[in-house]
Amino acid sequence: MTVQGNPPSGTAQPFASGLAGGSNQVRVRAYNERLVLSLVRMHGSLSKADITRASGLSAQTVSVIMRALEKDGLLLRGEPQRGKVGQPSVPLRLNPDAVFSFGVKIGRRSADVVLMDFVGKIRLQVRQTYAYPRPEQIITIIMSGIERLEAQMSEEQRTRIAGVGIAAPFELWNWAEEVGAPPGAMDEWRGFDLQAEIAARVRHAVYLQNDATSACGAELVFGVGPSYPDFVYFFIGSFIGGGIVLNNAVFSGRTGTAGALGPLPVRGKNGENRQLLDIASIFVLEKLLLERGIDPQPLWYSANDWVDFGEPMEIWIRDTAEALAQAIVAAASVIDFGAAVIDGGFPAWVRRRIVEATVEAVSRLDLQGVIIPDIIEGAVGAQARAIGGASLPIFARYLTDQSVLFKELA
Repeated sequence: MTVQGNPPSGTAQPFASGLAGGSNQVRVRAYNERLVLSLVRMHGSLSKADITRASGLSAQTVSVIMRALEKDGLLLRGEPQRGKVGQPSVPLRLNPDAVFSFGVKIGRRSADVVLMDFVGKIRLQVRQTYAYPRPEQIITIIMSGIERLEAQMSEEQRTRIAGVGIAAPFELWNWAEEVGAPPGAMDEWRGFDLQAEIAARVRHAVYLQNDATSACGAELVFGVGPSYPDFVYFFIGSFIGGGIVLNNAVFSGRTGTAGALGPLPVRGKNGENRQLLDIASIFVLEKLLLERGIDPQPLWYSANDWVDFGEPMEIWIRDTAEALAQAIVAAASVIDFGAAVIDGGFPAWVRRRIVEATVEAVSRLDLQGVIIPDIIEGAVGAQARAIGGASLPIFARYLTDQSVLFKELA
């Protein structure tokens, strides 16, 4: 297990999640307060006049709200900005130290527990790798991770913890063979309620969301979302997953599985029918390395510290790009997305090579009748799942839905 400080920053939007037990000194804000905080978060800093125009609230109401938020330490005053006429305006911004939350990313090869502040910066991180996840092992990792991170916080900071947000793959028992788990070893996850188990052990509110959906929400709010109200999102982890954003909101669908892109059918290099996850997933690169006698463990130690594995990596990137190209064309045939966003649990240089290869692969396909979206890199990065998880408690208590902000500003 490793502990790191100050990784890249970011956060996520509110998306459908469950809440279990727990309470602390952090209260849920009223709607108008949440609207003001969300507008300030979205723009970085705003004056009272700016908030009045953007929110539609009266100047008197905004003044009362801002005084209350300042008093509670949620907003900080900036330097007065003098214009040509009238009194100088005073911009306000979120106080990073006002609220903290724990984010948990459960993967099939590693787990992260992070401490995130109010503006989406990860302050501390704990990571542990494993051959495959088991319920009791994951509980131990989460509880020990929270304990270690809380030990590095002051007593006052600990009173400002909004909760714990868990980003985990749904149906973890699926595709166990692909990660080398013994037969039946992952069946313990069937019927196991991770959210309830953690809620019974911590004093904080606990939230749960699918890991790829969490990453997609992070990209919407602190990534490319402001530029693209509609996009299809691919996150390449041990298994590739994804999400769909429509009208500035994550669309989860009737059963909550919309955008689960891993099972999408594509053609393999020999023309055979495959699932996208069987080609464009990191476990495939792991197998290529093992076949060549190369230790794949560096893939899981730190997402930002990969080395260039040479030929097997080139093969994997090429095959991944070919499969992604087909998936993007299929998605664009159904919905007129503005962008196809590609990110994953790897360094930026790997992401860049995958995106470049995908753009080239798309150009070789039959595109008649299809308008191809911009194919771009994700802006949040390898920590998108943990960041998305950590944002769940903060949005649930303090902020409002991303789509509401755009309606308010329209």
